[in-house]
Amino acid sequence: MEHISVLLDAVVSALLPAARVVDGTLGAGGHARALLAGGAGELLGLDADSLAISIARQTLAPFAERAHLVHRSYERMAEEAAALGWSGVDAIVLDLGVSSMQFDRAERGFAFLQDGPLDMRFDPQGERPSAADLVNHLDEAELADLIYNYGEEHHSRRLARAIVAGRPFQTTRELAAVIERAQPRRPGDKLHPATRTFQALRIAVNDELGAVERVLPLAIDLLRPGGRLAVISFHSLEDRLVKQAFKLASTDCICPPRVPVCVCGHRASVRLLTRKPQVADAAEVAQNPRSRSAKLRVVEKLGGDEDGAV
Repeated sequence: MEHISVLLDAVVSALLPAARVVDGTLGAGGHARALLAGGAGELLGLDADSLAISIARQTLAPFAERAHLVHRSYERMAEEAAALGWSGVDAIVLDLGVSSMQFDRAERGFAFLQDGPLDMRFDPQGERPSAADLVNHLDEAELADLIYNYGEEHHSRRLARAIVAGRPFQTTRELAAVIERAQPRRPGDKLHPATRTFQALRIAVNDELGAVERVLPLAIDLLRPGGRLAVISFHSLEDRLVKQAFKLASTDCICPPRVPVCVCGHRASVRLLTRKPQVADAAEVAQNPRSRSAKLRVVEKLGGDEDGAV
């Protein structure tokens, strides 16, 4: 299945014009291609997945001299920008979702509808533990907490108990089958019983929430005054982190309410351009069902002489 970039027009509208752009989650290159075709000067594209980089090189071949692609995590965007001689950039896009090219490849272990090894790492050559490492070695309480905290699964303890009893697991279908037996699908329930557990494992394997928390301040710092950061999230845990980070960055004083005079010295560095997240319209959802859960939030970097009012 071809990967269709979500909220493509909204991202292009929010970020262009821009001379220097960073796409921190390059994927197959859909957002990057649209930004370069729309008039972006140069683009730095990063992805932790080496397969994504190779696919994006083909996608962006017409813009080869203007597209600089690097197999690294978006947490290294400042280092890679500096390597290009960029002291700042005009636009950054982060699409925090897992691409369809990852889900569609059974050998990556992201999906349970196809049988594959329990991997789920964005960078299979990386040093992080795989999903198999977690389900086969965490104790029951740790596994239950992981499923509850990252999957928002209310039956986490029951599922953790069944997983521990069914060890060891090597493939996605082995794990999904045990979960389905422990929590059979109810009539009319469209969500497979393993969905939330697989989401939780993927988030834990790749430290997705920690990476989001770390990258947002870095991205804001890299922006030039007037530059914009657009972030697309796909589940409530990510969106909550983005919302909180943007609120903090767009607020001057963050002292407790009881403090009569500001002593924190905190100054807003951005202004909110989306007080409520932008979502896909009915036409986009019909064309690309994956966009149904997508939420776009955008901020703009303030200049040194602005007061930060929004």
